[in-house]
Amino acid sequence: MKALIYDAVETLVYRDIPDPKPGPGQSLIRVEASGICGSDMHAFLGHDERRPAPLILGHEAAGTVIDGAHKGARVTINPLVTCGTCRACLAGRDNLCPERMIISMPPREGAFAELVVMRDENLVTVPDDVPLRKAALAEPLACGWHAVRLGAAALDMPLADARCHVIGGGAIGVGAALALRAFGATQITVAEPNAVRRATLDQIDGFDAVAPGSVMQADLVIDGVGYATTRADASAMVLPGGVIMHIGLGEGEGGLDIRRITLQEITFVGTYTYTAQDFRDTAAAIFDGCLGPLDWTEQRPLGQGQQAFSDIRAGRVAAPKIILEPSDV
Repeated sequence: MKALIYDAVETLVYRDIPDPKPGPGQSLIRVEASGICGSDMHAFLGHDERRPAPLILGHEAAGTVIDGAHKGARVTINPLVTCGTCRACLAGRDNLCPERMIISMPPREGAFAELVVMRDENLVTVPDDVPLRKAALAEPLACGWHAVRLGAAALDMPLADARCHVIGGGAIGVGAALALRAFGATQITVAEPNAVRRATLDQIDGFDAVAPGSVMQADLVIDGVGYATTRADASAMVLPGGVIMHIGLGEGEGGLDIRRITLQEITFVGTYTYTAQDFRDTAAAIFDGCLGPLDWTEQRPLGQGQQAFSDIRAGRVAAPKIILEPSDV
């Protein structure tokens, strides 16, 4: 098969490698859509020690099963593999499993390839009328869904009454905003510094796209970026008794105003990925149209992945998400 291989910092090579082989309880999937995640960008830039080169990146994928118990099924892939038996898994918090593994991290190769292997229980069947490029959004949107679910539980008011602000207009931030709307929020803003992307966000129903600094106060702040500057913004704008949900993994230190968080009884919650149930619920919301038309992605051939990553790095991409699609180009 052909795959897009992360060979070195800022270097992706499209080349032939051996086909993966499914084991017991696994399926071989022909990938038809695979999204570029911020974590893929971190690896591409050499900022993620969990993803050393050489490696196939990509974990936001959908395709068709070509070998396995569900042969012929159109599926979207939950890339997070957990043990199923530990305390976290048994409590329904399987995203906190100490043995959790995600494709695109060794030893599991990712989905920027023509084929990928995944265990059967991680596959969600996609209805025939749902495009696979849309189904591939289940993974990034599930991150926002998970954060909103936890944030709604932490708030001391209904989401319908809360002023909600999302930092970051990539797929994580957009997904969080759409999840907020699906959960009942009515006052939603999304801050995006890139004016080109902000113009695209203006066309999405359900929230208002704004420049950073335009919103001064919010009851619930979701940081989909995770840099010191965005944490500082979240710390400054959240109202007393409010909630900060932190999804982004941009950098690990700085930004939080711990004194203000303490004095104003602000709740800060770190949130990682999603539970298996969150993933299934997000997929169902996509299939039912509850998250809107999801027509804000850009599609490119997998063979042009190097250029896609370079364009994202240079800020030349208006869409919140690029979907790579295997082809002969």
